[in-house]
Amino acid sequence: MRGFLFLFLILVLSVLFIISNNNLAMYKTENLTVLKESYFSWINQIFSNTRSLTGEAVKLEWFPPTEIIKGNI
Repeated sequence: MRGFLFLFLILVLSVLFIISNNNLAMYKTENLTVLKESYFSWINQIFSNTRSLTGEAVKLEWFPPTEIIKGNI
């Protein structure tokens, strides 16, 4: 239940952040389209950045060199 509440809070805060940054008046119908496009573009960018970051992390060497393991420093 706490996880759902946390996700809901993040959703609401992110929508309010996009509304305030773009000065959207929510009583205008065309601003709902702008909000939807901006929000999904932002979500898409988050997933793209996460994918890039994960790809770079996988390429890193995570184990110590074999010389240190064998005692040949």
